[in-house]
Amino acid sequence: MRFLPTDEQRAFARSLDAMLTAAGTPPAARAWAAGDPGPGLALWRRLGEAGVFALAVPEAYGGLGPRPVELAHAFVEAGRHAVPGPLVETVAAAALLAGLAERGGTGPANRFLPALASGGTTASLVLTGDGLALDPDVADVLFVVAGDELRIAPGHTGIRVSADPVRRLARPAPGGEPLATGPAVPASAARARRWALLATAAQSLGVGLALLGRTVAYAKQRTQFGAPIGSFQAVKHRLADTLLGLEFARPLLFGAALTFEEGDLAAAKAACGEAAHAAARTALRVHGAVGYTEEFDLSLWLRKARPLRDAWGTPSWCRARVLAELTATAGSRGTG
Repeated sequence: MRFLPTDEQRAFARSLDAMLTAAGTPPAARAWAAGDPGPGLALWRRLGEAGVFALAVPEAYGGLGPRPVELAHAFVEAGRHAVPGPLVETVAAAALLAGLAERGGTGPANRFLPALASGGTTASLVLTGDGLALDPDVADVLFVVAGDELRIAPGHTGIRVSADPVRRLARPAPGGEPLATGPAVPASAARARRWALLATAAQSLGVGLALLGRTVAYAKQRTQFGAPIGSFQAVKHRLADTLLGLEFARPLLFGAALTFEEGDLAAAKAACGEAAHAAARTALRVHGAVGYTEEFDLSLWLRKARPLRDAWGTPSWCRARVLAELTATAGSRGTG
């Protein structure tokens, strides 16, 4: 198993980092939270042109994939730059439609996948029927899986406030256009959840890295008692612990991208989510009261860490999946 990224994968990540740095994502995130998705959708189109959404779409439908390792690199950068929008949900929806196509249901794939791959269509997705959808007011299409049925929701309820104001949530309206029914739907939904676990884990890692980077920079410039606060042992130890948490989560993420086994993906999601949440706590403690300030860009990442930790599988759900996979593996060895 190869954990080191290739030169092409490194270059891809660097190019996304440079593009998003030049674009200046914090104003787009703030506008998105205020109900103006225009700047965020401009970012979305640029990510589409860079091929990010094509990584989860098969070549037969205009994509470049499936390429989970490259997608993990892309979503780390999306998290580091706090890109707004239903990025994970669009990737998961593409995986769902690709799964249906593999099982003979090519109609929805022909209809939606080329536009999803290019970034021309934004999608949100709910896999639990009555769950909450992310950004349904901005998404071009809201897919809903309920049992063995896939449909397009005709609308949604009112937008709910999230702990992260950039994440706008609502419940899909009942009814709508049915797209597929039968056992292929839940099987494809399981495939979509795997992509969502991977993308959310990568996004969480990126958020944690951004929090750590900004906190280290602050600790170098903020002084107390005539010295930078970063020179104090207590601050050094907390920053070092945060770095260790993120760096221990990184190989789990890319290992899961290689195996794409649900247990590995759940382990990566739990580790990256917990590491990012720990980075948020460290950032808040080192920054002090200024960390709470709405106008301070740090808040964009602080408020994102916990919702991402719980999205697409809470830590306890992820650990249960890991345990189930280990138990199943041990059982198969015992009976083999």
